[in-house]
Amino acid sequence: MIPLALAPNSDAITALYIVAFSLFIYGLMQGTHPTTAKRGNMIAAVGMAIAVGATLLRDDIGNWGLIVAGLAIGTAVGAPAARQVKMTQMPQMVALFNGVGGGAAALIAWAEFRHQLSLGGDIPLDIMIPILFSAVIGSISFWGSNIAFAKLQELISGRPILLPGQHIFNGFLLLAILAGCVVLAIDHGSDPSQTLFIGVLVGSALLGNLFVLPIGGADMPVVISLLNAFTGLAAAAAGFALDNVVLIVAGTLVGSSGTILTLEMSEAMNRSVANLLFSGFGAPSAVAGEEGEQRDYKSMGPQDAAIALAYADQVVVVPGYGMAVAQAQHAVKEMASELEKKGVTVQYAIHPVAGRMPGHMNVLLAEADVPYEQLREMEEINPEMPQTDVALVIGANDVTNPAAKDDEGSPIYGMPIIEAAEAQQVIVMKRSMSPGFAGIDNDLFYEENTSMLFGDAKASVGEITAELGNL
Repeated sequence: MIPLALAPNSDAITALYIVAFSLFIYGLMQGTHPTTAKRGNMIAAVGMAIAVGATLLRDDIGNWGLIVAGLAIGTAVGAPAARQVKMTQMPQMVALFNGVGGGAAALIAWAEFRHQLSLGGDIPLDIMIPILFSAVIGSISFWGSNIAFAKLQELISGRPILLPGQHIFNGFLLLAILAGCVVLAIDHGSDPSQTLFIGVLVGSALLGNLFVLPIGGADMPVVISLLNAFTGLAAAAAGFALDNVVLIVAGTLVGSSGTILTLEMSEAMNRSVANLLFSGFGAPSAVAGEEGEQRDYKSMGPQDAAIALAYADQVVVVPGYGMAVAQAQHAVKEMASELEKKGVTVQYAIHPVAGRMPGHMNVLLAEADVPYEQLREMEEINPEMPQTDVALVIGANDVTNPAAKDDEGSPIYGMPIIEAAEAQQVIVMKRSMSPGFAGIDNDLFYEENTSMLFGDAKASVGEITAELGNL
């Protein structure tokens, strides 16, 4: 029978931690496929519950009033927030929750620093270094994630906010933070200064804000992924300082997966991570018609769109953020079902960064019970575009812009795109001619084979489906 209080290094605690991080790894593996992602999330959640429970069984855990209060407050805030958030707001929720994790790691580092000082002022170097790393990276992640959240939530401008000489100032600030860490590490055995430690925390907080402010809204998903990796590394470092194996493993998993995701998103945008972080890309530019020559485009109504779709052999739907905003995925599935009854082959072209987070479109379409085999990755579907009768673009903007291939002066030049313009006919559903998240006009709108269908995507798709029923 397991006692209510166990030694931190007891075999029972170790066994529970092994079970916990094994479930983390298995849950992460399950999360690589849409059909198993939900199950993987639940498995990882069970692993976290075991890890928390095992930690609370340790006999060195005290102050149960604060622990219970923290659990109650966290549950009261987190559960309703997670249940009520819209799918279109998922990136900013991820940013906010990730920031909380980074802030927690920084606070743990500060608490452990104070705890070590209370033991006599001599902090072993193998504890001091992880404490400093966790404090700096965790603080940067917390404050940077808050800025990312504010930009995505439109609490502050999504444009790059860059002060004169800011990158140079950031460089000097980083050097000052590193110098403070070096001094603290040198003084680890002779009562290191808590004032200097707090100064390092404050400097890291300032750097976190100044690091994200110059980055445009279009690059926020990549920034969130990078900050997620920072949080994982900060948590792993806190695990080393606390000699907590499950925290080390969990933090390493988050750090490594966040790094891989950041690199993959950069590759999908054909830009380096350095370019994403320091170019200031993402500022809105002139919308067609606001400056310069007015460009001509064609428009059509739902009835004409229904006729074009009904008499096609193959239709490729290109979903984007506009579909997510309109919550049109179920309407799209109904429309596709009507087309399939008429013998039309329907497929979905998925760009790696369509929407505001990787997998955004996959999750939405899976929610509408769209068969996974109909979802085609960009590399798979592009060769089939010239044989496609109709490409139906629903709210996808930057990821279909031919300027990425044809205009060397475009900010997105070189970014791989869904080559919708190669289809025999293109129908673009949008509310207006406004630019996408990157803030640049989409040349696809003005192609000879493109027609615009203006209006709310969900309503427009519903009208098309009704017209299909009459054909």
